Amino acid sequence: MNAQVRLSVNGSPVEVPAGASVAAAIAHVSMRFRRSVNDMPRAPLCGMGVCFECRVQVDGVAHVRACMTTVSEGMQVITDA
Repeated sequence: MNAQVRLSVNGSPVEVPAGASVAAAIAHVSMRFRRSVNDMPRAPLCGMGVCFECRVQVDGVAHVRACMTTVSEGMQVITDA
């Protein structure tokens, strides 16, 4: 049995396998991560930290690349979608 990690995405509880990315956890709630300056919905594009489209706030730290960040127990993730 795989260990599960509990965290919060925009106030909603999410449970994902240990070792999953924050992007995967967000995808359990919504595929929209943020909005562009033109108010267009944005989401991961490259999945390897190059495009910066998946930036979110993690535990109060802004502009964290969700695709490159591993979830941890109790993590608080905020998107602006």
